Amino acid sequence: MTLNLRVGDWVEVLSEAEILATLDERGELDNLPFMPEMVKYCGQRLTVHKVAHKLCDTVSGKGGLRRMTNAVHLTGARCDGSAHGGCQTACSMYWKESWLRKVDGPAPARSDDLADGRPLLKLVELNARKAPGEDGEERFSCQATELLRAAPTCLPFKDFGQYVQDVRTGNAGVLATLRAIWAGLFNHFQYLSRKVLPRKLWIKDGLSWGFVRGRVTGRTPTGALNLQPGELVRIKPKAEIEATLDENRLNRGMGFEEEMARYCGTTARVLNRVDRCIDEKTGRMLTMKSPCIVLEGVVCAGAYKGNCPREFVPFWREIWLERV
Repeated sequence: MTLNLRVGDWVEVLSEAEILATLDERGELDNLPFMPEMVKYCGQRLTVHKVAHKLCDTVSGKGGLRRMTNAVHLTGARCDGSAHGGCQTACSMYWKESWLRKVDGPAPARSDDLADGRPLLKLVELNARKAPGEDGEERFSCQATELLRAAPTCLPFKDFGQYVQDVRTGNAGVLATLRAIWAGLFNHFQYLSRKVLPRKLWIKDGLSWGFVRGRVTGRTPTGALNLQPGELVRIKPKAEIEATLDENRLNRGMGFEEEMARYCGTTARVLNRVDRCIDEKTGRMLTMKSPCIVLEGVVCAGAYKGNCPREFVPFWREIWLERV
């Protein structure tokens, strides 16, 4: 039975023993891992932040959306990376409805009776790491690395049932949904134009909605501000950031996308400096030569990505920011 959850609904995370009973020997339900970072929420009550019925494909390299079933994101429940080598990606964790029960409100959570030896924690900690690769490097397994297995079905933008679900569940309002539909239609038109029309007939040089292009030929510039948590910064205008990107919209390997461009010209506080994250494709821990910046309250809203509810936290090069 599904819980038919909506944004704002209160839920209680089941006890460790109850969740353990839903998992296979890999610590997964429907190929979605229950991660060690989630155990501390057992017995707690939280609200539904988004209904996770779809997600952006950031693993296969093909892009687009994929369909997820019976899952939600809970308010404030982001992965702290403590069981995954200190990864700083801060992903919004997926919670299967089978791990939750619907409640009326924020009453004190019941105590969680911990089983001797905490078998749930042992199981998920064991499965948080894969066998080392041929290079001997440690490999991690988490919800982000296993998303293609947990969400195996592609969701085309023209499946309009997804937009009805966005509105019905409270993930997005009507205007935001119409914007997402328009962006999807426009991007599909641009894709077809690049396939069949000569370049001189392309609209906006064939760019996707949001129109971000790199303008650097050769090595991209860099800059260091040594920003620290709590400092107030302004995100530079799009044209200035484009002047730091190559033709693939990369600055020293770090991408800048249309969703990030929506924040150009706004101010935000530095939340953290980031120097390590897990590569979703391989499970390898990547260490950055130059730390990137995470900004408080700045997430990918999915405005041009079909209302994707994943709310990925973008990384910012310091050359894209300026102190206020």
